[in-house]
Amino acid sequence: MNAVARPELSLQAFEARTIDPGTFDHEAHVHIAWLYLRQYPLAEAIGRFTDTLQRLTVEIGAKNKYHETISWFFLLLIAERRAKTDSDSWLVFRRDNHDLFSSDDNVLSRYYSDELLWSDHARRSFFLPDRLV
Repeated sequence: MNAVARPELSLQAFEARTIDPGTFDHEAHVHIAWLYLRQYPLAEAIGRFTDTLQRLTVEIGAKNKYHETISWFFLLLIAERRAKTDSDSWLVFRRDNHDLFSSDDNVLSRYYSDELLWSDHARRSFFLPDRLV
């Protein structure tokens, strides 16, 4: 798997909501979350990331795409994994955490049942995982 730096992604562009929604794929979401966690304590990173992501989805007419549980879960998991490494490199993080990017190894399905994850409640509010890992 080739890890590629995404220089077009920055916290400033994300917070200004000037990023191209057409290129803001799953990896870009994870990269921005990683950048927040690199710069801010966990609680502040969660607040800033989710607030901006919610505003962005509203502005591009995709309000229903925002998912609170998925957003919080990935931020928490990224924070945990960042804490377990000495590297502060995005490319190293990307290489060492392939399960966060792979559709074949869906990390969400290891922690959440479909019933909970795709419920309206989980979309609007953060829910802890309902599966034991």
